[in-house]
Amino acid sequence: MNNKDCFDICIIGAGVVGLATAYELAKKFAKRNVSIVVLEQEPSFGQHTSSRNSEVIHAGIYYPEASLKAKLCVAGIELLYAHCTQFDIPHKKIGKLIVAQQSEISALEKIHSGAASNGVMDLQFLDKTQLKKLEPEVNAEAALLSPSTGIIDSHSYMQSLLHLAENLGVQFSPFSRVQKILAKDEGFTVECLLDENRKPEAYAFDCSYLVNAAGLRAQALAQTIDAIPAQAIPALYYCKGDYFDYRGANPFKHLIYPMPETNTTGLGVHATMDLASQLKFGPDTEYVDQAKFEIEADKAEVFAKSIASYFPAIKAGDLKPAYAGIRPKLAGPGEPPADFIIQDQSVHGLHGLTQLFGIESPGLTASLAIAKRIVEGVSI
Repeated sequence: MNNKDCFDICIIGAGVVGLATAYELAKKFAKRNVSIVVLEQEPSFGQHTSSRNSEVIHAGIYYPEASLKAKLCVAGIELLYAHCTQFDIPHKKIGKLIVAQQSEISALEKIHSGAASNGVMDLQFLDKTQLKKLEPEVNAEAALLSPSTGIIDSHSYMQSLLHLAENLGVQFSPFSRVQKILAKDEGFTVECLLDENRKPEAYAFDCSYLVNAAGLRAQALAQTIDAIPAQAIPALYYCKGDYFDYRGANPFKHLIYPMPETNTTGLGVHATMDLASQLKFGPDTEYVDQAKFEIEADKAEVFAKSIASYFPAIKAGDLKPAYAGIRPKLAGPGEPPADFIIQDQSVHGLHGLTQLFGIESPGLTASLAIAKRIVEGVSI
């Protein structure tokens, strides 16, 4: 890039949603001479929340009816599976079991009915005998089987989005740290530092449309926009989740989820796996003051105790630290879960600006649906 660049559209943040948005915008304007740039402060794409998660394709089961999470997850799963099939993205529709003990069966039935309200119609209720046939090592009295839940190689998915977008003319600019954004009568001036060679160089360009898809930094980025009212920027809470790998052979054929824990922000420490069948458990939920990714090895005892509720054979020694991720939550400890925020001019008053806040799970599944929703509001 040079110091006289002007782009029609700038997307800040090359996580899964930023890349999906770039791809969908590039498709929409493929026959027009529309210039699109994606800025990313890291050396590559998807370095934060997009690559530090369970890599699960969600069906849309838990989310409140009519919420953005519910609607975009249910729409997104179809789009994502279609994309994976069309572009040979490694994935597997492995299925998921939500397991319940005797005292939790009524709550499990509520999850079943809530999922149906969201349009998830393929859940199957299993009694203990049926569950044991599917997963002999799981201890529970009943379960819901979600056959459409799957797993995906998130890196390959993001790589495909970037490759497809670049083939349609999108410019990807890593090592680009935004310093300030000035709102003009028409469009924005973006001031940033380019530091690919460890020699930061000031750089500024104009754009007509701006998408804030900065994930964990979305609120901080919004604060650099000179004309944004403070009340339009929601509070941000970092919620850390740790994962532990299982040392033994994987005893499961499906993902195993306990019932969601009461008064917590997560779905419980569940059993998931990658496409090579490596079993892992996580994430837990821990609110932290800053993004940190270290895992305390002695947490294995706490994890094992939690996992033993549905997998009695587990021992702390079976677990080894794997990785951690940070969720950009909009609700603090003890508060009801918050929905996605896709913010436009009606809230902040700036034409051409779309801001995404609180895009945590099911953001990976919903990524293409979120992107299509953003694209609907862009006309050039």
